[in-house]
Amino acid sequence: MSGLLVAAGQAEAVAGDLAANVTTAARLAREAGDRGVRLLVLPEAFLTGYDASAFDGPLPTPERLTGAALDPLREVARAADLVVVAGTALQRADRRTLSSVVVRPDGEVSVPYDKQHVDPSERPWFEAGDHGCSITVDGVELGLSICYDGCFPEHARAAAADGALGYLSSAAYFPGGEHRRDLYYAARAVENSFYVVFSGLTGRCGASSFIGGSAVYDPEGRPLARLAEEEGLAVAELDPALVAATRRRHGMHDDHRSSLGPRLRS
Repeated sequence: MSGLLVAAGQAEAVAGDLAANVTTAARLAREAGDRGVRLLVLPEAFLTGYDASAFDGPLPTPERLTGAALDPLREVARAADLVVVAGTALQRADRRTLSSVVVRPDGEVSVPYDKQHVDPSERPWFEAGDHGCSITVDGVELGLSICYDGCFPEHARAAAADGALGYLSSAAYFPGGEHRRDLYYAARAVENSFYVVFSGLTGRCGASSFIGGSAVYDPEGRPLARLAEEEGLAVAELDPALVAATRRRHGMHDDHRSSLGPRLRS
């Protein structure tokens, strides 16, 4: 199996302006397509903006996102033969969630995943999802993750145990979070001997600032490509053969124990 060229994209989002953010997403997708990328990952809540002013207002529904609202992004995905994973705040029928939207080259749009670990600051608006999710691109299975999910080793482990060769994380980190951001996602890569594609929101959005740091990590946790706070794409190739070779050399993936038994104290 040949490698899969991926990009972690980052840019500013406009709080509460779906149309403007779709336009920016389409621009990044066009650039990714021009570079031969097959999968583009965009930040957490990128389509709505990550800000209280957006979260307090009306949010898009799955029906709106699978309709005409994403047509500009859908058209670029079709022309570029590109899969796009983007974050959005979402109004489901009975609850609000932070979710992943998947746009495929055939025009299909789905919203298959809701963030399972909701940060305390987000709980006034959002509820946690109740299931994990992976997608497959060119035969490569990849787990979906949104920001705080990646702080929990068991979340990435569940994706790897189910067959994922990589972990796609849409995120939004505030200033001061650089150390934890860079540590968490490299750790998730080396723990599971798989790739991590991290996309971070950058610039101003409403009342807040974000620090970007989008990167692609290899199965040893080394950054193959990384951005600072500028708009752009971190592009790298995911090689399934390297995942297999790394797992043969370092046995954590196969040697993981389902239980460590009782804990004795003496």
